[in-house]
Amino acid sequence: MSEKPWISVCEFDDLIPDTGVCALVNNQQVAIFRSRRLNEIFAVSNYDPIGEANVLSRGIIGSIGDEVVVASPLYKEHYNLRTGECLEKPEYNVAVYPVRIDDGLVQVQA
Repeated sequence: MSEKPWISVCEFDDLIPDTGVCALVNNQQVAIFRSRRLNEIFAVSNYDPIGEANVLSRGIIGSIGDEVVVASPLYKEHYNLRTGECLEKPEYNVAVYPVRIDDGLVQVQA
């Protein structure tokens, strides 16, 4: 089985710390976040399964306890950026994508 390809979506310097952007990766909307505090990049599905809209890239990132999260701009549920789980409603979750920085480029594994 071959490894899934890495898709370059933008330059690392294009990401404003503590905000999200949306990228189209293999016909899927992916929300990419750069955390200033953690100095990490996260990639999750842009689709909010509760609000039923592609809006998570517009959410606010932060933390609840030890969890790094994005708050949906619609109903304010928090999704764990590491696991995709909704903290308020664990029966909901979003896809999480491997993400890396390679030679200054943000890449998502498709």
